[in-house]
Amino acid sequence: MLKVANLSKKYPANERYSVQNVSFTISAGEVVGIVGSNGAGKSTIIKSIIGVLPFQQGSIEINGFDINTQSEQAKRQIGYVPDDHSVYDKLTGREYINYIGSLYGATKQQKEYVAGDLAKQFDIAYALDTQIAGYSHGMKQKICILGALVHNPALWVLDEPMVGLDPQTMALLVKMIRDYADEHHSVLFSSHSLDTVKKACDVVIFIKSGQIVETVDLRENKDFDLEKEFMQINEVENA
Repeated sequence: MLKVANLSKKYPANERYSVQNVSFTISAGEVVGIVGSNGAGKSTIIKSIIGVLPFQQGSIEINGFDINTQSEQAKRQIGYVPDDHSVYDKLTGREYINYIGSLYGATKQQKEYVAGDLAKQFDIAYALDTQIAGYSHGMKQKICILGALVHNPALWVLDEPMVGLDPQTMALLVKMIRDYADEHHSVLFSSHSLDTVKKACDVVIFIKSGQIVETVDLRENKDFDLEKEFMQINEVENA
């Protein structure tokens, strides 16, 4: 579903690579989490995957489409939830869902499902016909999540999705992530909430200084201590 091969990215103002020689795959039905300290390269990897950032070396394929040479087809496979809940404030929630759905070719039924059943699950249906500008931080995060799912993407990508969400919604999102993978989709997300990562993920990728330092399959290591490993990696980094 997702194949990242030898990805390397350097920003113009930097001498060193922000991400270097990163390779991993996500199969259909799999949830993969990326964890690392601030500045480790998590968001750079994600933004390269969704086609926002150009990269110097390597390749990225989503559902068989190359993000560089088949950009439009590749991006249509992705539903993206950013870490800054970027939305169109002047639209109502319903208009936003319909707009994003139209961009990605969602059917009328898909739009109605997201604005109906899914919006009720996220307890935001009551606000869909009011301007997003008046939404709270958490409500904006919820509408971003709904917009990302409106076209039923093959790959759901979330960058720090839990920011601003209440505990009940966080638990709902974890369940949705697992349910979405069970429907033969793929999910990739980054989070500083290691408890969330442990609950949601099949595989965890540890990033340090732009490189993969460890990959753990939680299906085979159910008692793996993510927090202990995270601290050890950062202690080495800061030594």
